[in-house]
Amino acid sequence: MTTSRYPAPDLTDLPSDILSKILEVQAKAGFIPNVFLGFARRPAEWRAFFAYHDALMAPETTGRKSNLTKGDREMIVTTTSAANNCLYCVVAHGAILRIVEKKPLVADQVAVNYKKADISPRQHAMLDFAMKICQHSADVEDIDFDILNAHGFNDEDIWDIAAITAFFGLSNRMASFSGMMPNPEFYLMGREARAPKA
Repeated sequence: MTTSRYPAPDLTDLPSDILSKILEVQAKAGFIPNVFLGFARRPAEWRAFFAYHDALMAPETTGRKSNLTKGDREMIVTTTSAANNCLYCVVAHGAILRIVEKKPLVADQVAVNYKKADISPRQHAMLDFAMKICQHSADVEDIDFDILNAHGFNDEDIWDIAAITAFFGLSNRMASFSGMMPNPEFYLMGREARAPKA
């Protein structure tokens, strides 16, 4: 893992459940994202972190239905991580966002200025709220819910937007203070638009 402050543990020293999950991710992605190794130095925290991550980012694995798409979730992470100046999360989740949305430009747009990004009015409203949670959560009012309701978000969706923003606020700070750097593979992922398969 490329990090300046905390060395990654050796894979052979990891508990079997964590090693199994890391190898599963490696088989799917072709590499091990540095965040998996960065948290592995503390197994109890690794388990808690990724359990909450998966509950928020892949709710279907817990049997919970959500109206937020995978793209919506990654857009929230990329936008708020940029506001928190987290290089790791912007690059890593920006890559996932480009892939799931099939839009090579969208991650750069929302990271720099989501208000000018080529996204839907619904997504603009979602990101307005996420940024309010990110920067001024104490100022949330009922009108914020009304605006989101008008765009089709229900109260559970609004909880999801807030929880994803808050969770990645923690992730951003852990990645930044520890000097965690994005894997080089993330930078090129999803950059080229692909023709649909026939």
